[in-house]
Amino acid sequence: MRRVPVLSTLVVLAAVALMVSLGVWQLHRLQWKEALLADYAAAQHSGAEIAWPSKGVDEALFYHRAYLTCAGVTNHSSMAGRNTAGESGMAQTAQCVLPGGGTALVVLGWSQQPNDALEWQGGEVHGTIAPGPRLVADPPLAGLQANARPDPSEIPNNHFAYAIQWFFFAATALAVYAIALWKRLRAG
Repeated sequence: MRRVPVLSTLVVLAAVALMVSLGVWQLHRLQWKEALLADYAAAQHSGAEIAWPSKGVDEALFYHRAYLTCAGVTNHSSMAGRNTAGESGMAQTAQCVLPGGGTALVVLGWSQQPNDALEWQGGEVHGTIAPGPRLVADPPLAGLQANARPDPSEIPNNHFAYAIQWFFFAATALAVYAIALWKRLRAG
């Protein structure tokens, strides 16, 4: 009779333990992400407007209403974006210098063409802090159309699916190894 291969069994069990731990980690990430998204949703519906911090924005401020004064523009650019009607086009941006030091990326508004807001050189901006971080102007500036409002519901939360995937991988590894072991012992 053939013996159970010790090294192979240990390797498979270690791999299964790793996959199960990754599944459990994804479940913890799920709880963290749900809390984060709830905080973002609360920020989005808060009526309070905050000042853009000159030392930079951390993710705890995402989706809050904010304002800043753009003392000068160092760069204009554009990136893919959507307007409030859901049409694809270009979000026009400006890299602003803040009066107290620091910089901020401001999404001025939306247009069909890139670089439609080159004449905008600064001023008061009100809007929503979006990941990036960037301030999405609301109302739009420089004669542009309004961008789609940043929405935390667009952030993917697929940690539960990832957890199920890791648990499935672990179960598959165990099943394949059990079949291979059964064939080996039966042949012996």
